[in-house]
Amino acid sequence: MTADRKVPVLIVGAGPAGLTLSNLLSRYGVRHLLVEKHPGTAHTPRAHIVNQRTVEIFRHMGLEERLLAVATPNELMANNVWHTSLAGTELARLWAWGTGPDRASDYHGASPCSMVNCPQTLLEPVLWEAAREHPEAELLFEHEFLSFAQDADGVTARVRDRHSGAEFEVRCAYLVGADGARSRVVEQAGLPIEGESGLGTALNVWFEADLSQYLAHRPGVLYWQAAPGTPFPVGPRTLICHKPWTEFVMAVSHDPAAEIGPETEEFAVRCIREMVGDPTLQPVIKGLASWTINHQVASEYQAGRVFVMGDAVHRHPPTNGVGLNTSIADAFNLGWKLALVHHGQADATLLNSYSVERQPIGRQVVDRAIQSLVEMEQVHLALGLRANQSESDGWAALDELYQPGPDGEARRGDLRRAIELMNYQFNAHGIDLGYRYRAGAIVADGTPEPAPTRDPQLYHQPATWPGAYLPHAWLDRAGTRLSTLDLVTGTRFSLLTGPGGEAWAEAASAARKATGIDVDVHTIGTRDELFDCYGDWARLRGTDTSGAVLVRPDRHVAWRSARYTTEAARELTDVLSQILSPPVSVAAATDSQGGSMTASRS
Repeated sequence: MTADRKVPVLIVGAGPAGLTLSNLLSRYGVRHLLVEKHPGTAHTPRAHIVNQRTVEIFRHMGLEERLLAVATPNELMANNVWHTSLAGTELARLWAWGTGPDRASDYHGASPCSMVNCPQTLLEPVLWEAAREHPEAELLFEHEFLSFAQDADGVTARVRDRHSGAEFEVRCAYLVGADGARSRVVEQAGLPIEGESGLGTALNVWFEADLSQYLAHRPGVLYWQAAPGTPFPVGPRTLICHKPWTEFVMAVSHDPAAEIGPETEEFAVRCIREMVGDPTLQPVIKGLASWTINHQVASEYQAGRVFVMGDAVHRHPPTNGVGLNTSIADAFNLGWKLALVHHGQADATLLNSYSVERQPIGRQVVDRAIQSLVEMEQVHLALGLRANQSESDGWAALDELYQPGPDGEARRGDLRRAIELMNYQFNAHGIDLGYRYRAGAIVADGTPEPAPTRDPQLYHQPATWPGAYLPHAWLDRAGTRLSTLDLVTGTRFSLLTGPGGEAWAEAASAARKATGIDVDVHTIGTRDELFDCYGDWARLRGTDTSGAVLVRPDRHVAWRSARYTTEAARELTDVLSQILSPPVSVAAATDSQGGSMTASRS
């Protein structure tokens, strides 16, 4: 049977991962079809923390300014607050998301971009509107993916128009499942999902109310209620600010077997009033949505010509705010590889590196999110709050925090230490930016991986070691400021060198003739090229000035050479050939300190 439509790539799902991949493929000149069973983009806020790496990816796509136009800026994310109610007693506060005086320089120095807060109800339309502008993309909402069959030459998928009921076939070279936690693509591809599901239940209440009198003086994203007598045995209520200071989500952990009617507006209004501490508040309820806590990751992200990404393959609670960001990074990894293969510039075996590189990161993210959820209990214990505790006993425990003498000081010390532990969730810069690949489309340079000099989960340690992400450094070109990250464009590789390395341009030309791959050569530190205005690149480059750092289109370091030699052309040609047709093996692990999961070519 002849397929009704033929495209190089079929994407299933119009969430952050699917829409990001659509934008990337369009920029890379790859025609594709995206189908989404729902009538539009996200109808509830869902994920909202957008870390620096994700903003960098938006910058790469030319969408950074559009994102910033709808997002809440970093300075309004500054405080995490624990309280008995918003109108009641504040119990503790933490500088969050790199805004504190002890962390701001780390965050500012690591990226040209600031992290922001942007719920999916605002972020997805940015991606959707941009995707619609490209002729390479066909985007179909209310179209449901039904099934697929693959053979040696491609994939045939069946899709149903949910409006008309008509079904049609799509023939594609590659199928990408970005269809969420109930992924039909994952199920039909037979990809094993490891871990546990249904570890807890929560209700999100999306509402509007003017809470500026409670929040404007302590701006933040997350406000945690820790009130004695709160009738929710599984966990606290959390207020998530999506639009300062009038639009929010309240997340309520609850036990469906013990509580009656949690998914009603009456229940939601009562919870909001108790959390705010105002029995007369009239919130406008915009939506209710239940969700479950899972601890799951797919053991593989690929089955032949089928690839999966996002929540389809890593499922976890929203702690650390890593889900949306990891999903977009999945798309960033796969996009350039699909493009090079489609354009005949790389062997299809390059695509095998996607799962090798991204699956260990997904496992790390899932494990860290669960660990953070467990660690949050330390705050409740330090406050003296216990399960099945009477309300009077709870208030008595809180009163002890304010007593003079050794006992009161010990309680306050316990609370300070518990709040400090929350840095592993709310200031985990190493988790956000520090992941490295130890296997896949990279070539080792024979040097050991740099050992962490500080806690690798809390602190990002930039490096040019192959598999690491290209370090950010500000440069100047004829009066225009730009980041080292801005030197990498499209699907082109970039080679960064310095004084004495000018001959790398000839090596890159020879390598292009041999491999068909364009390599942009950038000389940093010479009088006529790029000025290393603060000397940061000289500190970070990890090579002699005549050496070179080869960077992939997704800004991960592919290879580096300590210095220029007469063998440069041959070496660069060999490296590109290995990357474009990599013999991939899995060799990824988390370091013994619990640091960022990383990946190196074996």
